[in-house]
Amino acid sequence: GTIVYELGGWAAPWGIEYRIDYLNSYLILLVSAMGAIVLVAAQTSIRRELPEDRHTFFYTAYLLCLTGLLGILATGDAFNLFVFLEISALSSYTLIALGTDRRALTASYQYLIMGTIGATFIIIGVGLMYMMTGTLNMYDLAQRLPEVHNTKTVLSAIGFFIVGVCLKLALFPLHLWLPNAYAFAPSIATAFLAATSTKVAVYVLIRCVFSIFGIEFVSTVLPLHEIFVVLGLAGIFAASVSAIYQLDIKRLFAYSSVAQIGYIILGLAIGTQLGLTSALLHLFNHALMKAALFLAIGSVVYRIGSSQLSHFAGLGKQMPWTMAAIVVGGLSLIGVPLTVGFVSKWYLVLALIERGWWPLTILVLVSSLLALIYVWRIIEWVYFSPPRIIIDEIKEAPISQLVPIWFLVLANMYFGIDTSLTVGLSKIAAKSLFAQLGVSP
Repeated sequence: GTIVYELGGWAAPWGIEYRIDYLNSYLILLVSAMGAIVLVAAQTSIRRELPEDRHTFFYTAYLLCLTGLLGILATGDAFNLFVFLEISALSSYTLIALGTDRRALTASYQYLIMGTIGATFIIIGVGLMYMMTGTLNMYDLAQRLPEVHNTKTVLSAIGFFIVGVCLKLALFPLHLWLPNAYAFAPSIATAFLAATSTKVAVYVLIRCVFSIFGIEFVSTVLPLHEIFVVLGLAGIFAASVSAIYQLDIKRLFAYSSVAQIGYIILGLAIGTQLGLTSALLHLFNHALMKAALFLAIGSVVYRIGSSQLSHFAGLGKQMPWTMAAIVVGGLSLIGVPLTVGFVSKWYLVLALIERGWWPLTILVLVSSLLALIYVWRIIEWVYFSPPRIIIDEIKEAPISQLVPIWFLVLANMYFGIDTSLTVGLSKIAAKSLFAQLGVSP
């Protein structure tokens, strides 16, 4: 059932409430777990990447960001959601700006500008809905919006809100802030944001489409399905092709993240229970993949001080455990059987076939070949290229970094073999959303 907590004893819809159901409890567990696991590797990593006087700033911003993300997931109030969104966003800008490369400031500023535009769109959408319904409580909004659905004000509100959220989740072509942000932020910050931030933004999109606006209204009055299918596919192919040509491995996986967001949005756009299940499943699985990959890259940066792909040449012998982790993460991105990436794509393909969308099914399968190309580039540099730098003195990553990395890598393989927990939770969450609507899946 749903757990409701009313803040300050004020009953909803007048007061703010935390409302926990199957969907956000699933994501609260994911974000909390990722925040804790990534933090295990933080102390060693930031000692190399950040000056000592910035360590306090880092931990403060990290915990603030985690608080904001968990608040977004827990709240049942639309304005409170915006407040938590800004808490997480402002602390994210700080985390990115802490990077020692001067370009980290540029990346943070670019994210600040685009994030502020997204936040402005979201608050305009919330304000217009409040103007029409007189409530900010999400559950109450869902009851009152049908009475004023066909007004231009509400349609504008939905448009503003969805565009703002799409900017936050880096949906192609609103993804321009993400590659630089991931590439120049400290490695721990990149691992944390890649595993949590965009996932929470996708949750906001799912919550507003299913629980507030209603999937029937969104799919009949607004051409959202068609838009999301086009943007999702465009993101998958454009970002994957961009990833192939990157010379920096953090930037390469940043573009890969944009492509993976495309898969999630495509699952959501299918508009069926199975499609939503595939989207929620990929949220979880992609968090596991990217946290493992960026932590492993952080370990390499700790040892050689660079994330340039050419500097990874020959490291397969010097850092076997770290490189093996990157290979397993890469295989997950491709969707190789016995990894979580295969499970996600399996359910996405099943959902597409269920709808009879054969051309899209073929495109999704072909897109995996693009992932194979950029992952093979990494394998080629690591195992089959002569070293470009002196690597004789380079040692394996410290145990404090290897433990969280391999915990996530083993989780990648375990949940790729035993899918009962992840698929079960995704199915329950998807079923509960369709049950709220009273719609047959």
